[in-house]
Parts: sequence; structure tokens; C-alpha cells
Amino acid sequence: MPRKSQLRWAYRMDRLPPYLFGIINETRHRMRQAGRDVIDLAMGNPDRPTPEHIVQKMIEAVADGKNHRYSVSKGIFNLRRHVALYYKDRYGVTLDPDREVVQCIGSKEGISHMALAMLGPGDTALVPSPFFPIHVYTAIISGANVINVPMFDPQDGNGDAASATLDVDRFLGRLAMAAKQIHPTPKMLYLNFPHNPTAAVVELDFFKEVVKIARRHHMAIIQDFAYKDIVFDGYRSPSIMEVPGAKDVAVEFWTLSKSYNMAGWRVGFCVGNELMCSALAKIKGYYDYGHFQAVQIAAIIALKSPKELVSGIAQVYEKRRDVLIQGLNRIGWPCTAPKASMFAWAPLPKDFLKMGSMKFSLLLLEKAEVAVSPGIGFGEEGEGFVRIALVENEHRIRQAVRQIGHVLQESRGHSSSFTLSRNVKTPNG
Repeated sequence: MPRKSQLRWAYRMDRLPPYLFGIINETRHRMRQAGRDVIDLAMGNPDRPTPEHIVQKMIEAVADGKNHRYSVSKGIFNLRRHVALYYKDRYGVTLDPDREVVQCIGSKEGISHMALAMLGPGDTALVPSPFFPIHVYTAIISGANVINVPMFDPQDGNGDAASATLDVDRFLGRLAMAAKQIHPTPKMLYLNFPHNPTAAVVELDFFKEVVKIARRHHMAIIQDFAYKDIVFDGYRSPSIMEVPGAKDVAVEFWTLSKSYNMAGWRVGFCVGNELMCSALAKIKGYYDYGHFQAVQIAAIIALKSPKELVSGIAQVYEKRRDVLIQGLNRIGWPCTAPKASMFAWAPLPKDFLKMGSMKFSLLLLEKAEVAVSPGIGFGEEGEGFVRIALVENEHRIRQAVRQIGHVLQESRGHSSSFTLSRNVKTPNG
């Protein structure tokens, strides 16, 4: 018999829980291998191609041998300069390309390395919940403690799911209380508006109050701005950098992934506070030699594109949103239309609330052949909801709604009797 290995991974790995979405992914993969046509609305993965003029610039840059050498870990200067020009044009914000802009290999990489640069054992980070998992687990990997701050009011006495409408004043009150009462004072606050997974949005006044709280308690802010351009119904998502004094305490991460259908290109940026940007640039210098220069050159072309390009991409998601929300309400699944992001945050239908979000998601997957993300995967405050991504065309979304409608109609009244195939265990046992 082979001898048992004496190797052990780092203790920080013990703080990372099992990947909850793995159950959904495994089931979806098994079903597709069996030839079933699963409509995947689980992952926020843009389905449309990158605009042609950006692709052509990439092809041209790849053919130039000068771009085949190592790049610069913080991004080439011309790209950082265009980021500064972009912020001046879109938000009226002045940025120093050398000291206040860092190019990242996707915003996820940048946020992860920022945590390593700014947090360590004994530090505490505040993370609103529900949360995008990377906001919690980058802080945990860095050795810090994490305190979740509920975004929404809890369930009511009738067992109805918590509201999906953000009460900004109450949320600000919870943030201010956490910053004041936790000892030692939290070092970092993660924000994410427009929000993933809930699609909640805020106005500039929210950021003004958050900056006041952060400055009062000497707390750094990371604002994840990934969905800034995917906005509907005339809503404009504000940048935290528009707040006077924000650069004293905050950085903002954003990305070309959703705005330009460039998810696989992995182009992100960090802008704002000089100390935080320099810390990120320093730690990146130890981890990488920068993004492939041809990608960075193509990213400049994306930033120089007409605003109508980005608004046209947002309109595609808005039409899909309308089809989904109207369809869900028509089949008896009440859901409010989001003002931004590429997701709908849907409370479980009342008849299925006791089932829990994981089991309900598996019901839709196995019976309706539609994959969605269970809310529990975004923290305890996400229980009672599912996240539905707008990553299929309108025809496929209509098909998904029809299939969901049939399953809801058949399952009402005996939802608790649904059993999972292969006896897969949910997080609740």
C-alpha cells in the first residue's frame, strides 16, 4: 500500500470553506455529458464577442515582435494615461497616471493582491453581506479577520425572505456602528456597487457618507466597480472618486470585462489613493511581469471607443432583463427589475422558501434544466434568494422561463418532497 503523504498545506487553507457552487457545477456537467440541454444562467460570463475593432488591434499588436517581451507590472504608461483621461472625461476626476493608476490582470487579481499588501494577522475587514466571495476570501487569505455587515433588513416574522431593496440609511448606520464599536478599528471596508450578487445600487450621497466614516476611523476602502456601465432605466452609477477627499482613503477597481465583452482578456484597473496604489504596484512587482503588452494596447483602443459602444452593450442586457423579469412575474414568481448589473436577485417563491436556495437551485437544474446560483453561496444573508445571470439571448431566456414555470406548477404543494439525484448533500445537510 502506498504510504500516506506527510505533506500539509498552509493553515490559511483551512479557513477556506468548500466551494458551494461546486455542487451546481458538478450536476450541470453531468447533465450535459448525458446530452441534456442545460440553460446556464448561473455564472456572470458575458456571452457576446469583443467588438471587432478591439480584436483587430489585438491581432496587429500580437504580430509586432516588440510586444513579445516582458511588460511592466503596473501597466504600460500609455494605458495608465488613458485610464486617467477616461476618468477625467466620464467623472470629472483628475488622476496621476504614475501614482494613482495601476493596471491589473483582471480586477479579481488586483483586489486579491491589494488584500495581501494592506491586510495581515490582527487586522479586520468589513464586508457587506451578501457578498461576492472574493471580497471575503482575499482578506482571509491575507490572514485578516472578516466581519460581515448585513446590507438588508432580516426576515420578517412571517418567514418571508429579507427585502431585496437596499435601505441606504439603515445600511450606513450599520457600517458606522461596526466601524465605531469593533476593536481594534477595522482597517479595510469592501464595497461593491452596482452590487454583485444583489444588483443593489447607490447614489453619490452614499459614497459621501461612507468616505466620512472611513476618514473618521482611518479606514481604507476598496470599491469594486465592475458593473459600472451595465445600467438601466437611465440610472448612472457614480464613482467613489467623485467624492472630495475620497482619494485620502479609497481605491476603486474596475474592469473591461463586462463593459466591453472582454472577460477573458483579464484587463482591470485600480485607481485612487496613492499609498494603496503604490502598495499594490510593489507587491505585483514580486508576483508578475505585467500583462501581455498586446492586450494592454488593445485595451487602450477599448477606452478610446465611443460611449455608444458601451451603452449599446448595456441595452442588450436591459432587453434580456425585461424578458426575464416579465416572464418570472407572469409565471407567479415575483421579482423586481434591477437597475444595474447583469443579474437578477430573485427571492425564492413563497411555496419553496423552506426548501432553501441550494436545494431550490438543484430543483431548477435537474427538473427545469436551468442553472442559477444559490444565494447561500454569497453568505448567510443570501439565503432565501437565487442569482440569475443575463448571459443568454432573449429566446433562450424565454425558454428558461417556460421550463421553470412548468416545474414550479408541478412542484407546488409538495416542494419539500424533492429529492436530489445521486444523494448529493446540500450545505444544510
